Amino acid sequence: MGYKKAEEILPIEIVELIQQYVDGTSIYIPRKEENRQEWGASTTARQEVQERNQNICRDYQAGMRVEQLAKTYFLSPKSIQRIIREWGNK
Repeated sequence: MGYKKAEEILPIEIVELIQQYVDGTSIYIPRKEENRQEWGASTTARQEVQERNQNICRDYQAGMRVEQLAKTYFLSPKSIQRIIREWGNK
């Protein structure tokens, strides 16, 4: 997400109206509901997380301890436990 100058894309009347509420402050304008996408829909992030989690479960089943998995995958032991629990329930 990049920033755009309001005065370059909005009519001056709207900029002045917004300034009455948030003068000199950055604000986020959310997408319309019909234009929203699920997390990871436009990137490979969702696929990468699924592959990582599968690898964590595979390594755990092969005997790797939670503490070692946490160090290997740069996650907290609680996160590793959650991943193992969720994948075990599938």
